Amino acid sequence: MKIGIVVEGQMGLTYAQQCALAQRAESLGFDAFYRTDHYESFPGPADQATSDAWSVLAGLARETRTIALGTLVSPVTFRYPGEYAKVVATVQEMAGRRMHAGLGAGWHESEHRRYGFPFPEMPLRAEMLEEQLSIVRGLWSGPDGWSFSGKHYQVSDALFRPKPDPAPWIITGGEGSPRGMRIAAAHADEFNLTSSTPQVAREKFAALDAACTVAGREPGTLVRSAMTGLLIGRSRADYLAGVARFMERIGGSGDPEEYLAPRRPRWVSGAPDEAATQIRAFRDAGAQRLLMQHFLPLELEPLDLLAEIRDAL
Repeated sequence: MKIGIVVEGQMGLTYAQQCALAQRAESLGFDAFYRTDHYESFPGPADQATSDAWSVLAGLARETRTIALGTLVSPVTFRYPGEYAKVVATVQEMAGRRMHAGLGAGWHESEHRRYGFPFPEMPLRAEMLEEQLSIVRGLWSGPDGWSFSGKHYQVSDALFRPKPDPAPWIITGGEGSPRGMRIAAAHADEFNLTSSTPQVAREKFAALDAACTVAGREPGTLVRSAMTGLLIGRSRADYLAGVARFMERIGGSGDPEEYLAPRRPRWVSGAPDEAATQIRAFRDAGAQRLLMQHFLPLELEPLDLLAEIRDAL
């Protein structure tokens, strides 16, 4: 199955470190490389260095050749829809291939406060998300003179140049709320399910099919993926040592096995045979892609091991 690598770019990662990860992921044949879009560092110390996601992706566009690049996900509160549409289209031109544009409603209140971004209540952010999705689609693919009048944004007599061809790939998602599924069915190319076990994923993807049908969309036209954590090792001792390093990185304490136990049902973790079993379980539940959060991004060897596991499936 297709596998994308996700890094928490706000956790003190330099551009050089992110570039090394993207290039290694590309050399190993992974489908995509994504980074989060945050300005405040978390989890762990809040004073770690952070970088702008789309500025980093612009650099990676020139330093990679084939791997898909994108965000999971960009909050609608950070950028106006016209700005977002232009930035993504520009980076796509720089890359010479299709970009993956993840859009979400945003959730991290303190970074909005610290950077001066508005943070309205969730119902309003959801409205903003739907309007932004309509606008970026219209700007990328609509005719000259396209206009939009919404509650939060207005576009009049659009003349977007150059139009990206093809239009960037739009990803929305979440934990599978009815509203999130409705938004995906109406606007997205891909729905990404987060914080889910394979068993829950099977149920959520069935509900997504129903949401597509209600929206008048053929369910098979909406790609479904699952985001999962990645903590693996060549042996039990190896992966538990990795869990301990991750816990230290985020300021955690205690027994690594106890920390991992409640998370294992929704993460890909353990030795290779355990990791392969979990990957198959997500695949059998209907996930067409797994988007794996590389929790030890200063280390490249877990990506090598993941590629071996993938190739042996």
